[in-house]
Amino acid sequence: MDAKSRLRAGWEWLKGPEEWSRGALVGDLTIAAVLALLGLGVDELSDSSGVKMALGAVSVVTLVLLRRRLPAATLVLGGAASAFLPGVFLVTIVLGWSAGRRIVGVGRALGAFVLAFVAEVGLMLFDQWSQMRPLLVVVFSTLMFLAATAMPGLAARYWSQRRTLLSAMTERNEQLLRERNMVAGQARLRERQRIAQDMHDSLGHRLALISVHTGALEVDPQLTERQREVVGVLRQASVEAMHELREVVGILRDGVEAPPVPVEEAHQAARGVAGIAGIVEASRTAGTDVRLTTTGRPRPLVAACDHAAFRIAQEGLTNAYKHAPGSAITVELRYEDDALVVEIANGPAAGPGAGEVVSGGQGLTGLRERARLVGGMVHAGAVEGGGFRVAGVLPYGTEPAGAAEQPVDDFGQRPQARATVPTDWAAVDRELSAPLRSRPGGVAMGCGIAVAALVLLIIVMGAGIALIVGSASDSMISRETFDEVHVGQSERAVRERLPDGESMLTTGLDRKGPPRPEGADCLALLSTESTDELTTDAVFRFCFKDGKLVEKQAYEVKQ
Repeated sequence: MDAKSRLRAGWEWLKGPEEWSRGALVGDLTIAAVLALLGLGVDELSDSSGVKMALGAVSVVTLVLLRRRLPAATLVLGGAASAFLPGVFLVTIVLGWSAGRRIVGVGRALGAFVLAFVAEVGLMLFDQWSQMRPLLVVVFSTLMFLAATAMPGLAARYWSQRRTLLSAMTERNEQLLRERNMVAGQARLRERQRIAQDMHDSLGHRLALISVHTGALEVDPQLTERQREVVGVLRQASVEAMHELREVVGILRDGVEAPPVPVEEAHQAARGVAGIAGIVEASRTAGTDVRLTTTGRPRPLVAACDHAAFRIAQEGLTNAYKHAPGSAITVELRYEDDALVVEIANGPAAGPGAGEVVSGGQGLTGLRERARLVGGMVHAGAVEGGGFRVAGVLPYGTEPAGAAEQPVDDFGQRPQARATVPTDWAAVDRELSAPLRSRPGGVAMGCGIAVAALVLLIIVMGAGIALIVGSASDSMISRETFDEVHVGQSERAVRERLPDGESMLTTGLDRKGPPRPEGADCLALLSTESTDELTTDAVFRFCFKDGKLVEKQAYEVKQ
């Protein structure tokens, strides 16, 4: 394996199971740089050596880059390093967050945090043992570990679990919605197939009878030529109805267009602008006065507009037959610059109708909707003199906007936009809340642990502050009190003027500073006056021997 392959393998190992993009790498390096700079400031306040400062900066960068791959190990190493390198302490916040989020399993996470706590507190005790302040070290190191490591870890773990739960619920909800849509689609398909079967069995049978009987009637020698023409029109209409019914049944059943009709019948069953002349000619044959005019230069239309033009002409002629029998009808096709105008107009009825007119009342409404879907419009209304006019304006352009991009559903049709489908938010809320009800202990336990840790932290911090404040009065004296005490006074008289010094703040201070008199018992107290440096304390020491004060010293010690 060459060096390049090893470098690539090392990079893949460093990334770990997560996707480490360029942005994530830049973010980690930025975090490492900021924490390293802050750590250098902490080292400067702690009066650390240059070697410690450099080692701390390198440790911060290394731990930040390895936290994705080794969350538990970096947490323990960060806690151990912070005991000796003050500049590493701030990175434990990031390490705690990363470990709480990435360590799999509660037991492993708890073990990693316990090891980090033991390493940080134990090594800090070892480092500070010479100062004889073990209780103070344990209290403050515990407080700092809880605040800087444990709390971010708990927050990250709860956040990660909640995010995982929400992601799983969202995925489950989407799957349920997809399954519901599939079930609804299958139900619609079954219903369409049932409707198609009913139409085929009922209408198909009757149309076939009409076609057979009119065909037989057309060759009856007792009919006149005029009657044969009318019967031929009826037979042809029944044939065309059969073809259209077959197409509608095919769409309902399979979602696709019916196979094309034979070539010899195609011109009769054409459903476009080219077929308008056919229905006009059929109307003339049936005895209706219909006139077709075309103006402008004919231009091709897209399939939807072409079909809409045929339906407008067909519906206009049908309305004229029903409501104004015997009146003259004009059909006009005007090819204008940007649209085709199909206009059907008729005069007043020449006489009374043949009886009650059967009408569904939805013809013009369907025409308006059909024209709207292709970007056109339909106008219908009465004209002066008692006539009626239907006019449709249809564009030459392409299919409706977005139609090409929209997917085709199970029935070969383009569904409406998703936004138009109302969302049942109540059902969504029920689906999202179901997993929470099924596992109430998970979230409750996470919240309980976080609250308990926060309460414990507050209690410990309050107890520590109260302990420090209470012990301050037993460990501090002013400069005036120190000057009032003289060497040679009795030990009893001096101790009556001084506090007992039984405080964690004064532990080990009597062993620092100048050498103590041999065989003497010394009492060390802190000064109420501050020193010039934040990292040093002013100490007053009183040494007693044989019941008398034999020495008093004032000096400064490092914290």
